[in-house]
Amino acid sequence: MSCPICSKDTSPSYRPFCSRRCADVDLARWLTGSYAIPSEDPEDLQAAAEALGSEPRKPH
Repeated sequence: MSCPICSKDTSPSYRPFCSRRCADVDLARWLTGSYAIPSEDPEDLQAAAEALGSEPRKPH
């Protein structure tokens, strides 16, 4: 199995990563929203628009 961050072989101590560094890189991506899943839910769109201070566009 290879590390999802750098593709090196994984380490049993940090599985599924190869090292603490790659585990920390993955955690930072989660914490900064890099792995966010886009939503098409109208309530989510409304909440995001309100947070930005604008009106949402209506879905097609």
